[in-house]
This record gives sequence, structure tokens and C-alpha cells, in this order.
Amino acid sequence: MRIILLLLSALFMTLSFSGCEKESPTAVSKVHWDRDMCARCVMVVSDRMNTVQVKNPDNGKKYMFDDIGCMVLWFKEENIPWQDRAVIWITDNATGKWINARTAFYNTHNITPMAYGFGAHLNRASIKEGEEVVDYDEVVKRVLKIGK
Repeated sequence: MRIILLLLSALFMTLSFSGCEKESPTAVSKVHWDRDMCARCVMVVSDRMNTVQVKNPDNGKKYMFDDIGCMVLWFKEENIPWQDRAVIWITDNATGKWINARTAFYNTHNITPMAYGFGAHLNRASIKEGEEVVDYDEVVKRVLKIGK
């Protein structure tokens, strides 16, 4: 009986403390596919190959976007003061894994949720030969030029 009480106590303590773990303000947060909404256009986030996640470096709050174009315009429209320090994750267009949006390579003729067309890739080798490849700064510049 004593052993059972000790095991139950240990289980209770483990469960109690696991809820206290704080998520890193720079880590990728869990996505609730088909429930989380784009912070700009309010569409449901469901495309696992074009999703963007922005984290406020000051408080770790996450913002989800269904397309990198929505993120770029949201930064501008909302005049986000921490934009240059934001932690930005995007799903790799080839694997669906989270990668750093600022260091990713982008090809330009993709079908994306809001039709901006930019697909992120961890490395240049995953982009087909002959396709246009641009960097994050060029993506931002082009989206602001389109300005939907």
C-alpha cells in the first residue's frame, strides 16, 4: 500500500510540475492546424508547407500567418516596433519542417494560401534548377510592392 501511495505521489508531482515549464521565447510553438488563425487575414492556418510563425522577442507571444505575404504586410500595417528583432519561423516548402525565415532561400512561383507565391527552402539545393531564387529581404521588398 505504501509503495502505491509513493508511486501516486510521484506521478502527481510530475504532472504538477510539467505544467510549469515555460516555453522559450524563441522556440517554435505548437500549431493548432485548422484552428489557429492568420493574424492578418484571419483565415484558418492549414497549409503545412507555407505557414509562418512570428514570436515577439520581448514576451514570446506567437503570431501565426497562412502566407509570408500576410506576415510582411502585418508588420507594416501594425507598425510593429520589434519587427527587426522578431523571431520568424516558416515551414520548408519541401519538407514542412520549421526553418529560420530570415536565412531561408525562396523560390517565387508557388501556389500559396494568399497567392504571394514565395516558397521557403532550408537550402538552395531543394529548389529546382532554373527557378528564380531570392532571399528574405527580397521577399519583403516584393510583397510590399504588391501590397494586397
